Amino acid sequence: MRRDRAYVLYWMIAQRRTRWNFALQRAVEQARALDRPLIVVEALRCDYEWASDRLHSFVLQGMADNVAAFRGKPLLYHPYVESSRGAGRGLLEALAARAILVVTDDYPTFFLPRMINAAGERLDVLLEAVDSNGLLPLRAADRVFSSAYSFRSFLHRHLRSHLEHIPAPDPLDGVRLPKPPALPAAILDRWPSAAKWLPGDAGTLKKLPIDHTVAPGIASGGQQAASRTLTEFLDRRLPRYNEQRSEPEADASSGFSPYLHFGHLSVHEIFSALMTRERWTMRSLAASGKGKREGWWGVGADAEAFLDELITWRELGYNMAWQRDDYQRFDSLPDWALGTLDAHRRDRRTHVYSADAFEQAQTHDPLWNAAQMQIVREGRMHNYMRMLWGKKILEWTRRPEDAAAIMINLNNKYGVDGRDPNSYSGIFWCLGRYDRPWAPERPIFGTIRYMSSDNTARKFSVKSYVRTYAPAGAQSDLYADSPSSSQQDE
Repeated sequence: MRRDRAYVLYWMIAQRRTRWNFALQRAVEQARALDRPLIVVEALRCDYEWASDRLHSFVLQGMADNVAAFRGKPLLYHPYVESSRGAGRGLLEALAARAILVVTDDYPTFFLPRMINAAGERLDVLLEAVDSNGLLPLRAADRVFSSAYSFRSFLHRHLRSHLEHIPAPDPLDGVRLPKPPALPAAILDRWPSAAKWLPGDAGTLKKLPIDHTVAPGIASGGQQAASRTLTEFLDRRLPRYNEQRSEPEADASSGFSPYLHFGHLSVHEIFSALMTRERWTMRSLAASGKGKREGWWGVGADAEAFLDELITWRELGYNMAWQRDDYQRFDSLPDWALGTLDAHRRDRRTHVYSADAFEQAQTHDPLWNAAQMQIVREGRMHNYMRMLWGKKILEWTRRPEDAAAIMINLNNKYGVDGRDPNSYSGIFWCLGRYDRPWAPERPIFGTIRYMSSDNTARKFSVKSYVRTYAPAGAQSDLYADSPSSSQQDE
């Protein structure tokens, strides 16, 4: 720590919000303890993989919200957007040169871990990476879990103590800090405020060197949109979540994933709002959950089902991504999955499609095409449909390695919630991660869990879904009420 320097610097890179944020709270606490001003820098580069109007607009809308939220607060907020590749290089070092210490966000995927490690080696000042990813700290588990059951069992034994430590809803509420200095002209001239780029409309985006073929999705970014989504979920969707979340036409899922991915919404805020509504207290927890999906929390069935998705399944992916550098590689699959896929790699495929055909939704299957067009048009895909989508890519590619690569590219390019630990969990679940062998052994799949479009149409109403998302000009053949296929989803 360089106590002779001017201020504390918070480098906001993953938890892009002003509320329920452990990293911002840590920076505020350090500034108060050291009696120094606080500067917050939030930057957006343009050379990350899959950079597009869709992803950029979401982040820029979040920056606009942060400008408003930080207005009148005792700090200096400097949003910055790269206008050309590499233009932002040197900004962090320039700001850190006068910082007592730098606080940033600990985040386990995409390019962020490499960026944090590189900054730690370059900076001549202490860099603290603070974990605000989930209810269970990343370092609370010392192993990678192979199933949701084993991870849930761990949560039942160890999560209770962590529930007592949550971030402040507003870490700047009532805080007094020294007035921050103005940034030097040399910094502002080279790395000016992002004001002219906000809130990221079409006219602004076209001036940036990013992919303009992927238009913004239907969800707006930022804390305000995230708060509206949270309220809508609790009021309208939670009461039918347990029964309808898997139905493609029910629209009962939370819609939180893009906001969680870009840090516009905190898991702690969701948890607090939900449990307040459920009138929950720590005394409601069962003495032992024994790894079961229901009963441990002591809340209603809809809330229990949602908490299992929000905490067990989401943080299961974070557990692996933080501990294994190969979380996004095909050979990270469990041995049994690698073995069965390898044994069936030469099996005859009735249909084989190229990466371009998949991207353009040009398969023989109207339901699969609809799922692909949903993510292309809207930046999201229904959770159940994403599972079917991945299973069919495995079935319709020549090699399982190709299937994984295609899923990753399409999900990360078009999904606003892509490039996330939870995204990789979902993709690799289609190939056996967090699952077990399933009988009977089938062509191509081996003992990987099988899913089919016919059986999806048998379980759920999908006719309206297919009509809504069919590719333009495509024949949107609807599924019969009684498909002739005898193959069953396991």
